[in-house]
Amino acid sequence: MGTTTTAVDMEVQEDVSSEEGEMVEEVEKVERVEKLEDESIEVPGKPKIPAKPAEVQETGEFVLPGDMIGTAEEFISNNNTFKYGGNIYSSATGQVRINNKTRAISVVPKTDIPPMIRNGDVVIGRVNDLRSSVALVEIAMLEGKGEREIVNLQPAAIHVSNVKDSYVKSLDYEFSPFDLVRAKVIDVKAMRLSTSGNNLGVIKAYCSKCNVDMEKQSNNGNKGSKLKCPVCGNIESRKLAANYGIFST
Repeated sequence: MGTTTTAVDMEVQEDVSSEEGEMVEEVEKVERVEKLEDESIEVPGKPKIPAKPAEVQETGEFVLPGDMIGTAEEFISNNNTFKYGGNIYSSATGQVRINNKTRAISVVPKTDIPPMIRNGDVVIGRVNDLRSSVALVEIAMLEGKGEREIVNLQPAAIHVSNVKDSYVKSLDYEFSPFDLVRAKVIDVKAMRLSTSGNNLGVIKAYCSKCNVDMEKQSNNGNKGSKLKCPVCGNIESRKLAANYGIFST
């Protein structure tokens, strides 16, 4: 005997089909939203959620050449950094960036309109090496324009005759590797620098024994050239700038 479909049965079936269709549509909507969120696409009415935790983190810390930004135990030295004595230092002016996945630390230079170095400009640089009559310097920035990349950046040199007005017995008494120096450009073609002058010379130095920032001794007055390590007491000499320890970007 056949089954008779009544109007009530048809109405129930339509309601069930309608509910099932709404459920399927809701599930598809949720899946679409989850997919969008997984792809880090902004969903209307909901905050943008990244699919994965950010691997690259900018700390916001603004650093200058020679600033310590971490240790070799914590990080891997990457762009615009160098490793020395178990620590990692910035070799550029900019912001610290850390890759949380690879543990690589780098410095991102902050740039604007790139200036050209010209004769008479005052620059900040790092001493890379000492020869018998020349100190080799890597220029880091133009003073007062620290957030700008330099177009004609290249290695520079301070000849023994341009260190100071008085006699120089040996460059080892005036500079040391990794010193930060303020110098004036006297020959832009040959990229020769001079530290002869009261405000020119070493502005930051590290102890050759324990790699700690050296402090200027006050017993020699403003013309003193002696530095003392606050940790080991080691005393060293430098051709110091009058405002040793103070420099601006």
